[in-house]
Amino acid sequence: MKPILLIGNGGHAKVIKDIIKQSEDYSFKGYLDDNINEFHEENNIIYDRLENISNYANDYHFIISIGNNEVRETIYKKVNIPIEKYSILIHPTSSIGSNVKIGYGSVVMANTVINADTSIGKHSIINTGAIVEHDNNISNFVHVSPNSTLTGGVTVGSKSQIGASATVIPQINIGKNTIVGAGSTVVNDIGDNQIVVGTPAKPIRR
Repeated sequence: MKPILLIGNGGHAKVIKDIIKQSEDYSFKGYLDDNINEFHEENNIIYDRLENISNYANDYHFIISIGNNEVRETIYKKVNIPIEKYSILIHPTSSIGSNVKIGYGSVVMANTVINADTSIGKHSIINTGAIVEHDNNISNFVHVSPNSTLTGGVTVGSKSQIGASATVIPQINIGKNTIVGAGSTVVNDIGDNQIVVGTPAKPIRR
């Protein structure tokens, strides 16, 4: 089994740790986080500062276990670890269709559905109970929040977030760095750097 260290030690890391524990391919070995004062081990679990990641690069795989899209991208650029050293984690209760592509560092959580011919970028999160229908194109550092639904042919730009229980109708394009508010219904294309809320979803600010 491939050993994994989680970058980050908050609530999101707890969920990812549980996915690793149910995996047949990976084993959980510890945390790297700048909130850890110094290296130590507890019950064979490593706790160390993120700045020491180079000490582990040869022997471990990693997941950036932080929900904030911007922070995940910043950490990825900062640590300069080869992309293939990041694992792809898929919860065993998820349903993954044919010809689905999932990028390194991405996590697919419990009870999700990703249907045929969908592409998920690097370091993205498909969170608990989300539905990503066929022919979607989800870019890098995206967060599809719990119970949200992306119907067929939707495109989501990098670092955007689809809020919890939001719905996006077919063939919609959502730009970069955009937030779709929780419970919203997206019926029109959305540009970059926007926050949209409501049914139908409308911008409240850029």
